[in-house]
Amino acid sequence: MVLNLTPLIDIVFLLLVFFMLTAHFIEEERIDIQLPKASSSEPLEDSKYVTVTLTPDGQLLVDGSVTELTDLTEVLRGALHSPVKSFVRLKGDQQADFGKAVQVIDAARLAGAEALDIQTEKP
Repeated sequence: MVLNLTPLIDIVFLLLVFFMLTAHFIEEERIDIQLPKASSSEPLEDSKYVTVTLTPDGQLLVDGSVTELTDLTEVLRGALHSPVKSFVRLKGDQQADFGKAVQVIDAARLAGAEALDIQTEKP
């Protein structure tokens, strides 16, 4: 007795076509920042960090959401309340205002962050 595989191949082909047509291709929005370079830079695990991004024009983003500097401490406190996240990562453009970076560090301390890392890239 010979097993006929033609219907099985047809079904697999139809499933492949169905999944290809229904798949959502998500395009991530990116913020164009130039990280400062440091030779001691190391890769970090993303799940433990709340990421604060400081753009060249002075805009602040906490995990991708725009935040005002006056609300930063409360937003960080809420984000650090999660049992998984306890650290803050500052990701700032090398042309960003240094004074604003110091205010972000201060807000992270007031929010109760266990540690603050400044993200860089290897040269």
